[in-house]
Amino acid sequence: MMKPVQLAELPVVSSRAALLDEGMTDRHLTALLRAGTLVRIRRGQYVDGEAWRSLSRADHHRLLTRGVMLAAHPGTTATHVSAAVEWGAPVWDLPLDVVHTTRRDGKVGRRRDDWIQHGGVLPAMDVTVHHGVPVSVAARTCVEITTITDVERSLVVVNGLLNSGATTEQEFADWVGRARHWPHSLATDLVLRLCDSRIESAGESRFHYLCWRQHLPRPTPQVKVYDERGRLIGRVDFLFEDFGVFVEFDGKEKYLIHRREGETLDEFLLREKKREELICQLTGWVCIRVTWADLATPELLARRVRKILDSRRPLGA
Repeated sequence: MMKPVQLAELPVVSSRAALLDEGMTDRHLTALLRAGTLVRIRRGQYVDGEAWRSLSRADHHRLLTRGVMLAAHPGTTATHVSAAVEWGAPVWDLPLDVVHTTRRDGKVGRRRDDWIQHGGVLPAMDVTVHHGVPVSVAARTCVEITTITDVERSLVVVNGLLNSGATTEQEFADWVGRARHWPHSLATDLVLRLCDSRIESAGESRFHYLCWRQHLPRPTPQVKVYDERGRLIGRVDFLFEDFGVFVEFDGKEKYLIHRREGETLDEFLLREKKREELICQLTGWVCIRVTWADLATPELLARRVRKILDSRRPLGA
């Protein structure tokens, strides 16, 4: 199962007014900002500088969301990208310098450089509180994402939410039906057709999308492999079942998730190599390893995959 993005404990967002009430002056604030002791995340809003510098891009966005909430109408809910981040979904290549919200009373506020307020009705039943912040429920978040970005980036988020258990394919499908007439939702049906709760990482989502985009056969994710005694040897990321070709995606996430305690990177890589060799011996399959760099040239990667599949095309196909 895909691990949600690791979310840190966040420092408190303090407003200028609150800091002045505590006895600071504007001169004090300026000196603390210059020293890096404080960081301004929005106009008139500050957080501890050391804590800020230790946080990820996702957690920076979460702090920005909390800053927006301090200034927002009480009926404001984090939605779209901001809800996805709060749910811990992977948000590959999505801008995180702008907070997305929707008001439950249906009103739309003025757009700002760091804050987009979306229109539309947001009933209370479509809102939940996550990490102390009101957010759109995960199935709705899936649909929201498809209205502001393309299919590939949407799939990364949607598969992440499905695999983590935040929502289900049926709940997503139900929401797609409810949102059929939303603006900018033309790609939503395609995301629904391509999504798969078995996919475990952003890189795997991108490879799965590549297969559709480049007209390759659709591979089966997370296929288990057993030895002669019925013991589970492992799982392969994808299997082109009719061709006896499996794909392993090599990304940082795999190294972080699957390395054993105390295991060095070299030891992990050697163990992975032995696992791959054993799978090939047991099944007669061949392996294709894919990296993030490969995904940057999708046509080239597709030609490479297609050449291997063609070389193993079933008789009579």
